[in-house]
Amino acid sequence: MNPAQDQARIELGRVVDRLRTMPLVRLAGPWPPYATRAEGARALAQRLADRAADLGGWPRHPIPDVGDAAVGDQVAVTGADLLALDPSPDELAAVAADLREVRLSL
Repeated sequence: MNPAQDQARIELGRVVDRLRTMPLVRLAGPWPPYATRAEGARALAQRLADRAADLGGWPRHPIPDVGDAAVGDQVAVTGADLLALDPSPDELAAVAADLREVRLSL
C-alpha cells in the first residue's frame, strides 16, 4: 500500500464506523443539502460506486435504498470496491477528501 491509499482507507473506516454506530433517529435527521443523513450517506455510496465503475470501465448502476440501517454497509462495500481497483494517488486524495468532508459534517 501507499500513503494515499492508507489515508483513503482510514477515512473510509471512520465514516463507516460513524454511520454504523449512529442511532437510526439521527440517520433520519436532516442533513442539508440532503433530506436526511441516510440520504446523504447513500449519495456518498453512489459517488464511490460511480468512481469505481468509471475506473473499472463498467456501466454505472444506482445504489438502492435498502433502509437507513444499511447505509454504513453500503458505503463500506462501495468504498472497498473502489479501493480494490488501485486508483491513482490523485483519485485516492479526492476520495479521502470527500470522505473526510462527509465525516466532519455528520
